[in-house]
Amino acid sequence: MTEAPADRRDLLGLWCGAVVVAALALTPLIAWLGPRGIAAAYAFAGLVALPAIRVRDADRPVAVALLLALIWAGASSAWSPFHPSKLGNNSAFKLAFELPFYWSFLCAARRATPRLQRLALAAFAWMTALLGVILLTEFALDARVYESIHFAVYKPIRHDLAEVAMAHTAFILALIWPLALAAARRVGITLWIVPPMIAGVITTGLRFGAEAPVLSLAFVALAGVATLRWSKGGPRALAAGAALYWLAAPAVIWAVRATGRYADIQRHIELSWSMRMGFWSHALDWIVDHPLRGWGLDASRVFGPGIVLHPHDGAMQVWLELGAVGAVLAAAIWALALLRLARPRAEMAAVAVTASAAVYLLFGALNFGIWQEWWLALGALVAVMAALLMPPAAARAST
Repeated sequence: MTEAPADRRDLLGLWCGAVVVAALALTPLIAWLGPRGIAAAYAFAGLVALPAIRVRDADRPVAVALLLALIWAGASSAWSPFHPSKLGNNSAFKLAFELPFYWSFLCAARRATPRLQRLALAAFAWMTALLGVILLTEFALDARVYESIHFAVYKPIRHDLAEVAMAHTAFILALIWPLALAAARRVGITLWIVPPMIAGVITTGLRFGAEAPVLSLAFVALAGVATLRWSKGGPRALAAGAALYWLAAPAVIWAVRATGRYADIQRHIELSWSMRMGFWSHALDWIVDHPLRGWGLDASRVFGPGIVLHPHDGAMQVWLELGAVGAVLAAAIWALALLRLARPRAEMAAVAVTASAAVYLLFGALNFGIWQEWWLALGALVAVMAALLMPPAAARAST
């Protein structure tokens, strides 16, 4: 296939398309070999695509909420008890670059020529299927492929750490496979590439102790069916639920503790969940000291041993570090973004993005620190895929 004359004249569209194709094609492989590299890849993609950066009229509410959140997080560093020893540990510094670079990456996806947008979707679908096959192989060989590559390219790695790495990859595959399914359907790729993705999530999750990716399949089904059945109501319900989660998480922990059964529940569940409950309870004790402004960005790091690195719940971390102000901004960002997925009729793009957003919320509520670069980068990926998957008319109206 040759480029249309209009495409050949659109140099910025061609450049942005090439950047997006490369970034999306590499994402599944980076997810396997080193998830932290996803943040670097997307930041570089945004950097080289800066000429395409725009804020459309429809973007302004989300953009303003994101900017206000960035300013508040940065300002909170002034009263945080955590003092980074180097720039690599300075979340405020990193966030100041991540927001414009990831936004630029999103704009590059929108600005790419139609042909390269389709190529990016195809590359992402096929490479995500390949990731599913890789994880099935790691399941069969007990993570020995990853371990061998790590040894050959970097340095020896303990087997248990290789297993943890595969578990992390299962989280990423669980998040992105609905987007890959929608991409495959959009460009006409056989949907038989999807079963290896789902099988990779299940087998790797169960083999390497990652329960949440397996649990996420139920969230995908629930959010997907709801959006398919109620194309407006499904995303709106998730938007309301997300806002409630960000605003009410401490109240939920307080209410359960008030019943007097919190410690009893904690004693009778497996260790990983018991530890999370401990983190949440300690976080609540600290939140009540500074409920409005919080303790400051990255303050979670200094509250050990009751909290190890972060509370393992995004909302509790935001409340602890940024207070009610940060929680309101987080709720606004999520609600505004999800409300844009409401459609007059069912669209596979909206179904897939809503499902992935639900999974992102699930993992953020149970597993990862909210400021982890690779985790924020995956949030940007969901937005980029939303821009690519929207039909042209819908994209002009809503992205």
